[in-house]
Amino acid sequence: MKTTVIKTTDLPKAFLEVHPHNLYLYCKAYASGLRANTAQTKNRSAVSGGGKKPWAQKGGGRARAGSLRSPIFVGGGVAFGPSTNKNYDQKVNKKQKKLALYHALAELAANERLFVVDNVAIESGKTKDALAFVNGLEQRDVLVVKEMIDDKTFLAFRNLQNAYLVEANELNAYLAAAYHSVVIEKAVFDKLTEEA
Repeated sequence: MKTTVIKTTDLPKAFLEVHPHNLYLYCKAYASGLRANTAQTKNRSAVSGGGKKPWAQKGGGRARAGSLRSPIFVGGGVAFGPSTNKNYDQKVNKKQKKLALYHALAELAANERLFVVDNVAIESGKTKDALAFVNGLEQRDVLVVKEMIDDKTFLAFRNLQNAYLVEANELNAYLAAAYHSVVIEKAVFDKLTEEA
């Protein structure tokens, strides 16, 4: 497998003119979309009990109270607590997504951490062969982008801790920015640069 290191001079002009704020906005939106949104508390209507008025409205010298499940009492509901009906999704335009990916790849190229190979295929399906390929790059961790993932290559990369295999349509700016280096098939790279 012939591996070529991509430099900024090999990238189209459109990749280098992107403002980094696009990448920030995309990564922020992507991370927001990953939120589980499971934090929830019970308000006074959801806490059980408290049906009886605790003391008379007047004459006791205390403030009026209608229920022991009011937020001011121990064991009462929570006022203004989190609920699962909150939507954390943030909108990112198609053009902004594309620009974010361009900037992420340009940053990798500037640091000589963007590699292009003719074909990423581990025909043996063995993890040790995939590990040898990754170790040959001498990078901390690697995102491997393949046009179409075949079963053997998937099995070979599946258990590697320092490598993650994705198809071309799964590639996004967040993944490109999250990994130390990116290995991309030539066919996928050519398609990306032609669209720019």
